[in-house]
Amino acid sequence: MSKNLVIVESPAKARTIEKYLGKDFTVLASYGHVRDLVPKEGAVDPDADFAMTYQLIDKNAKHLEKIAQAVKKASTLYLATDPDREGEAISWHVYEVLKERELLENTKVHRVVFHEITKRAIQEAIDHPRELSEHLINAQQARRALDFLVGFNLSPLLWKKVRRGLSAGRVQSPALRLIVEREDQISAFESREYWTIGAEAEHEKESLTVRLALFKDEKVEQFTFTDEKTVRAAETAINEAARAGDTGTEVDQTSTTTADRILTVANVEKKQRQRKPSAPFTTSTLQQEASRKLGYSAQKTMMTAQRLYEGIDVGDGSVGLITYMRTDSVTVANEALEELRALIKDRYGEENLPDEPPRYITKAKNAQEAHEAIRPTLAARIPEDLKRHLENDQLRLYELIWKRTVACQMSPAVFDTVRLDLVAGREPDGNIRFRATGSVLVKPGFMAVYQEGQDDSAQDDQDRLLPPLKKGDELKLLEILSEQHFTEPPPRFSEATLVKALEEFGIGRPSTYASIISTLRNREYVEMESRRFIPTDVGKVVNRFLTEHFSQYVDYEFTAQLEDSLDAISRGEKEWLPLLREFWTPFRKLIEHTESSVTREQASQARILGTDPKSGRPMSVRMGRYGAFVQIGTRDDEEKPLFAGLRPGQKMDDVTLEAGLDLFKLPRDLGETPDGEPVAASIGRFGPYVRYGTKYVSIRGDDPYTIDLERALELIEEKKITDLNRIIQDFPDAGIQVLNGRYGPYITDGKKNAKVPKERQPEKLSLEECRTLIAAAPERRGRRGAKKTASKATKKATSKKSKKTAKKRTKKKPARLLGRRTDPAVAAESAAGDDGPGDSHG
Repeated sequence: MSKNLVIVESPAKARTIEKYLGKDFTVLASYGHVRDLVPKEGAVDPDADFAMTYQLIDKNAKHLEKIAQAVKKASTLYLATDPDREGEAISWHVYEVLKERELLENTKVHRVVFHEITKRAIQEAIDHPRELSEHLINAQQARRALDFLVGFNLSPLLWKKVRRGLSAGRVQSPALRLIVEREDQISAFESREYWTIGAEAEHEKESLTVRLALFKDEKVEQFTFTDEKTVRAAETAINEAARAGDTGTEVDQTSTTTADRILTVANVEKKQRQRKPSAPFTTSTLQQEASRKLGYSAQKTMMTAQRLYEGIDVGDGSVGLITYMRTDSVTVANEALEELRALIKDRYGEENLPDEPPRYITKAKNAQEAHEAIRPTLAARIPEDLKRHLENDQLRLYELIWKRTVACQMSPAVFDTVRLDLVAGREPDGNIRFRATGSVLVKPGFMAVYQEGQDDSAQDDQDRLLPPLKKGDELKLLEILSEQHFTEPPPRFSEATLVKALEEFGIGRPSTYASIISTLRNREYVEMESRRFIPTDVGKVVNRFLTEHFSQYVDYEFTAQLEDSLDAISRGEKEWLPLLREFWTPFRKLIEHTESSVTREQASQARILGTDPKSGRPMSVRMGRYGAFVQIGTRDDEEKPLFAGLRPGQKMDDVTLEAGLDLFKLPRDLGETPDGEPVAASIGRFGPYVRYGTKYVSIRGDDPYTIDLERALELIEEKKITDLNRIIQDFPDAGIQVLNGRYGPYITDGKKNAKVPKERQPEKLSLEECRTLIAAAPERRGRRGAKKTASKATKKATSKKSKKTAKKRTKKKPARLLGRRTDPAVAAESAAGDDGPGDSHG
């Protein structure tokens, strides 16, 4: 073992760096974060100045143990995790654990950072180490504490008032609000009719399409013509004005196709315009462009970029191909600029190389991210040369980054633009005018390499070639082109436009966008349709609950200000504990107030549909513990309410009284099985099903309102075959079976279950052996009892484990997080925040 130990996040990164540093250095990976908050109340203790209690992350404990063994033999420890605040926190946690184990007494500890994994950058970092940054660590601690306090308090409130398993997050919830509000805008949108008027004209057998720009001295706007009657009147006026001269013949005022009408060129305006290249990629713009051009999700983009950054074998060992991918800087290092300019001159010619390198200004003031744009580590490493070394997804993303980076240092594209104004008829001062615009690319510049994608499909009619015309030229008016249109609602968010909106509103940071989107999808708050986000019923209910009762905490400006405060902490401009106190005091009071004042009935957001004609009782649609349902009656009635789940794909907002009544037509009798068992279709608490005799078959892919007997019998037969395949052994006289289960083979007598020991072969167990194993198995408990037992066991195990692990502070007393019992596993997941403990590091 060498005397120099280097710690990074991932094994791929470790392999690449070790190659550069040589045999005097050992490089080990932490595999992301090594510690996180204990998953229970009190992990962040507001009553003890927000003391935070940590435990080792189980899956990474073995990697930390390897690091601990290696550091015993090392004289110098280099903490070389990523150059942002999450990376700083990983280094700090590793340092804290090793220090508490008293393994660093004779070891020098250095923090080193780099923004690309190249030999030059790594050696530069080793030669210029620094101390751990208290500011970056405090910012990450504050972020983690805020996420925990929100998740561990809001989520249980949602479980209690709406349904279990829901979560709310400091950044996830404002992002959900964006999607739901866009859907509300679409639902409330009222389409308006409007018409466009154009014309097709001809000059020396060359045709030209023009649009009406001025009508009776009034500029033509979108809603100048809003019905067919005014359009027909305009067509008549255009025909009259465009007559070439008095022919002595009667004019057909209704005709839109004519041979004796002209348009005269009143003005020709020519000028040159430039289109400058886009800035090099930041995390946000890379995610947007990869979504538009490659169809990648934000998560896929980040995972692929991370592999390119950490290193890939390209024939002479592992090489980092791009710079650090979590950044909101558009700066390019001087050395890289020199490489790019040399490549452009050689590959695209000196005419496409500007005199001075273009400089781009970083708009973001966030100091905790890397300080350079995402670019190739070596400009001369062109995509074509990497085809045999990279997977297709990696190659496509690398090519996108390479082209954008090269293009950003090239000359602007130059266009010759022409604008034609044409008057109807021969009068130069006529009050009915048409316009045509066009342009010709005369110097491609950067466009020879790269063109930025667009979020919409609108065509730019400026990039068309117009016939050579001069003032006074006459064109034959061939046809008036009138077209009816209707305004469209704003489009739903795609991944690209959602990332753009998150950035514009200051919700989260570029490194968290992918995890925010993943959380919303995993929680089933949104679903994708044609690559656009649509909020689910659950997402809408959660959003309405939060906007009604916690409006400040899903407010866009509030969220952005909180992110700015975290950035200020990372720059050393603000203290972290005052920020937590300022946040927690009003938040706690609002939680307490909502818990005591909002009933479950109110939280279910019931909507009255009308009156049930049979019973005269009110019918409503609402959200329940197992999803949306329709209810007849209320809990205060003498007669119990009736309930019916919604049909597959049916939305709460779309349910009418008639649709609600249809739901109560279940169960539907379908007939009988060949054995004479009655078959019926219905919907239960776990979804639609078919019942035959006393048995049930889930039919999640079928509609219980339309399924027929033939299809039901198919599903019943499939279920019987599946059940047979589950049976390993059957002892019918004893009522005992050996079955294949989700977690492996087990024995059951219908009352108790017993796992088959790993060393035993389930198909060879005797009846007596089965009886012995069942007798030794613990008694099955009810759901409530089982949950309590599990909770106690978890707490006990956690308590033991946390004593052995490093902690930042000793916990003085349990935090009073409003006295609720929570499921540690689910609460911890929601409290981990929108980017979790490690933001996909490692």
